[in-house]
Amino acid sequence: MKVKQFTTEELEARILAGDLVGLSKGITLIESSLQTDRLQAEALLNKLLPTTGKSIRIGITGVPGVGKSTFIEAFGSYLIKEHGKKVAVLAIDPSSQQTGGSILGDKTRMETLAANPNAFIRPSASGASLGGVANTTREALLLCEAAGYNITIIETVGVGQSETMVKNMTDLFLLLMLPGAGDELQGIKRGIMEMADILAINKADGNDTNKAKHAQAAYKNALHLFPPHAYGWQPQVTTCSALQNRGIEKLWQLTENYIHHMTLNGAIKALRSQQNEAWLMETLHTKLVEDFLAHPEIKRALPGIKTEVLAGKTIPASATKKLLNLILPTTH
Repeated sequence: MKVKQFTTEELEARILAGDLVGLSKGITLIESSLQTDRLQAEALLNKLLPTTGKSIRIGITGVPGVGKSTFIEAFGSYLIKEHGKKVAVLAIDPSSQQTGGSILGDKTRMETLAANPNAFIRPSASGASLGGVANTTREALLLCEAAGYNITIIETVGVGQSETMVKNMTDLFLLLMLPGAGDELQGIKRGIMEMADILAINKADGNDTNKAKHAQAAYKNALHLFPPHAYGWQPQVTTCSALQNRGIEKLWQLTENYIHHMTLNGAIKALRSQQNEAWLMETLHTKLVEDFLAHPEIKRALPGIKTEVLAGKTIPASATKKLLNLILPTTH
């Protein structure tokens, strides 16, 4: 049975109407590597661009076992029920590039949120590079905004470089931690702590309630040692229990305070401009490398030059110059 292909105009109309089939088809289109699909995706994004940018973009990361999926379900459900929000969740998993990952499991772990008509959950497709995953996530975020989602959550499932990626495409970066600050302060990377706008100690319930309070105090002290926030915001530390729906309202209040502060001083606009500039440069670098490697002269010469590098006969810098000189004026 042939799958129906939508025109750009049909997809535009469906997405603007909040149609889930249209939104899903649009995201599938931007994830495609086929040239015809990429051209249609670019046309679609350019048509929808004026309707984007109206959501609060929240990046969420956390240590293994912190309960990100449970938290996002509780947080998203609260925003829909208590504040009438429409919530989109996009997940990035760098590990999926090698193994296929387990990001599809997030949708089944967030069954209640996934079933809510005002929620949309979508894992990022794996790509040839982490940058590829980032680009499709950015584009998917724009489609979600065009479809009327006013809260977009980008979740990092993996660890490492993905945190920086998510920080560079969101307004607010939320770091989830576990009770028991002693071990966590030793184990968490300083760089991730520095990126956090709000830090929440999850699982603050039962026997871990007091541990969470101690962790909160420890993290507050630790954050004072870091450089000041670029836009005058003092990172906040709070506690919550996603399992028992406690502390979620407080966390939303902090989020609203942050957005108000960043909007008042023009920081959200400046931040997004910086992110768009970085996106442009990343896309430019990626496209240049793709086109360069696809050039017939380079395709012919690369195996031999690669052999020379692997054999220790030349260094990569010299090998790169040889390749560039094949299609560009002499490289010095």
